[in-house]
Amino acid sequence: MTYDTIILGAGAAGMMCAAHCGGRVLVIDHAKAPGEKIRISGGGRCNFTNMHARPGNFLSQNPHFCKSALARYTQWDFIDLVGRHGIAWHEKTLGQLFCGGSSKQIIQMLLDEIERAGAELWIRTDVKDLRKTDGGFAVDLEREGQRHNLSCTNLVLATGGKSIPKMGATGLAYDIARQFGLTITETRAALVPFTFSDGKFKDLSGVSLPARLSNDRTSFDEALLFTHRGLSGPSVLQLSSYWREGEAVRVNLIPDLPLFDLLRDQRQSGGRKALTTELARHLPGRLVEYLNHHIPMPGNLADQSDSALSDLIAALSDWQLTPSGTEGYRTAEVTLGGIDTDSLSSKTMEARDVPGLYAIGEAVDVTGWLGGYNFQWAWSSGHAAGIAIAGQS
Repeated sequence: MTYDTIILGAGAAGMMCAAHCGGRVLVIDHAKAPGEKIRISGGGRCNFTNMHARPGNFLSQNPHFCKSALARYTQWDFIDLVGRHGIAWHEKTLGQLFCGGSSKQIIQMLLDEIERAGAELWIRTDVKDLRKTDGGFAVDLEREGQRHNLSCTNLVLATGGKSIPKMGATGLAYDIARQFGLTITETRAALVPFTFSDGKFKDLSGVSLPARLSNDRTSFDEALLFTHRGLSGPSVLQLSSYWREGEAVRVNLIPDLPLFDLLRDQRQSGGRKALTTELARHLPGRLVEYLNHHIPMPGNLADQSDSALSDLIAALSDWQLTPSGTEGYRTAEVTLGGIDTDSLSSKTMEARDVPGLYAIGEAVDVTGWLGGYNFQWAWSSGHAAGIAIAGQS
């Protein structure tokens, strides 16, 4: 069987690409259903984009690479598509947009778009062999115990990265890219919780509060969650993309709290209260109890000089911790790194030295922040490749 385009991967990027390619298109995936990462995202409601998406929200060895695709298919374009399909949505915090109902609505929307475009979808299908030919590519597949020898003019790598292997994630896109001479940048788990080998926060598991996490490169103000393994929550996941093994992270537990003034004022009216009691009015009690074993908090408020209060504020504002690692690809929301953008056209996503080979979505060395940015890259990069392929006909 001969196709104009075969797309490997029926995730967000692959399905978006299939909706725009034109011609005879086949999308394949080894999973039992399309869009599995879409289904589980956002607590089952899919944080499908972010109102503030811009190139500065993405990491890559070439920070300029994502600009073209993001500019030509924006968050507003995808919001318009969602609206045309009658899917209700709402904004949570920081511009994050979620389905009003279920993430399955986004999957169905993409399936409807694929059907409208006349593309085929094969699931439970494995790639057995790939070869370059004079006219494009030979693709050998196995589906339901049957082998299929196909050919295509265009081959699109949309199989994602290594994150969440229990859902079938592999490094297939990287293996295929290497086979055709493309370079792979270092890959690491990103948007992932930090772990501490000594289990130091197990007694704080479940405690959450607003915090600022930072290192020498960046900082994020969002919720911090203590777990039995270490640290999680949006601020941790965000910083993990910028963290390297062995580095310390700085935790500000009171980023927007004028705690010095509050404690000094309370010292005048309630000086007999224990310092820890007053702190527990502003921070979770279990956290105060834990910190009392690591930061000196003796006596009552009346016993605290301005200098002592300043020292306490400094300690709470710059708590330095060195994670032993992260939870890895097992729980990582995305993979940092991937197919080197120097190998690809930023306008079409086509490999510069392999005509007809395209790479999109998480497989490429473009990684977004937490909050819908990675889905937007999937939509934008999938659209860029799709319209480039359609333009060939």
